[in-house]
Amino acid sequence: MRILVANDDGYLAPGLAALVEACRGLGEIDVVAPEQNASGTSNALTLQRPLTVWTAASGYRVVNGTPSDCVHVALTGLLPQRPDLVISGINNGANMGDDTLYSGTVAAAMEGYLFGIPSIAFSLSEKGWQHLDTAARVARSLLEQVLAEPPGAPPWLLNVNIPARPLGALAGRVTTRLGRRHASEPVIRQSNPRGEPIYWIGAAGDAREAGEGTDFHAVAHGHVSVTPLQVDLTDHALLPQWSRWLATSSGLT
Repeated sequence: MRILVANDDGYLAPGLAALVEACRGLGEIDVVAPEQNASGTSNALTLQRPLTVWTAASGYRVVNGTPSDCVHVALTGLLPQRPDLVISGINNGANMGDDTLYSGTVAAAMEGYLFGIPSIAFSLSEKGWQHLDTAARVARSLLEQVLAEPPGAPPWLLNVNIPARPLGALAGRVTTRLGRRHASEPVIRQSNPRGEPIYWIGAAGDAREAGEGTDFHAVAHGHVSVTPLQVDLTDHALLPQWSRWLATSSGLT
């Protein structure tokens, strides 16, 4: 068993070290992580400059790029053997609902999934690393289970969000779907020292769809949220409607 571990908070992040430790004894571990915090980079690949890879004192391989770069480089030339599992995290903060579209943590796992490898993204629900030990214990338990009893034919992709609570205060694990957020808060406009305008992206919107069955609801009630993800963005329900619309339009054929 070979496990590739990546993240988006950077190679020095406590969450990465905790996830690596949680994997001890499960197989051969390769760690390939970003040099800098790369949160919010989604599935971006660096195409306009070459990437460098160096080895940290911890033994981790460090890439001056995005989380997707890390997994992509690892799978297409850096590692001597293809891993059996790709895991990402433990992220400093939740990745639920619409967050998954922006998340570098989820993107790193998704890159493994795109290469046909079972992959899991792990996130701690609140920033600050409080109860990181809980998240590591949950990650270990889930990894042991999926390795002993795979949930289905590979590849599969799981997004796991762990409440920031003591282990004894968790209410168990539940399978969820993604919730939805309201639109993000407005950008924050400031001025640089030369008086020129600069803009900071506003905070994420509050949960809009957070009813029972969603990841938001599960974590709020103390459950570990396990969401199976897919990459197909096709709106299958609307395909017939759009087909009829195109058939009756007078545009170019």
